[in-house]
Amino acid sequence: MLSGKQKSYLRSEAHHLQPIFQIGKGGLTDQIIKQIEEALEARELIKVSILQNCEEDKNEIASKLESAGIEVAQVIGKILVLYKESKEKKRIVLP
Repeated sequence: MLSGKQKSYLRSEAHHLQPIFQIGKGGLTDQIIKQIEEALEARELIKVSILQNCEEDKNEIASKLESAGIEVAQVIGKILVLYKESKEKKRIVLP
């Protein structure tokens, strides 16, 4: 689990990022989770946007991602800021 200070740091690091995934009508599928994990391995910190036609609640999606071992640093509007420490390409040093 991330501390408040670490989440704050990650939010500031993610501020300039654009969402690279969109969760739409199909909701959060295993395929999307797999792609998100691959992107996190490469980047460590990403944004995901939830489209208006998504039937799942943003908090449900956040809890599903957390149960898959992905840290949710922030939920703001329809945007999730996700973090997972990379095994190979560690770039972000948490405070």
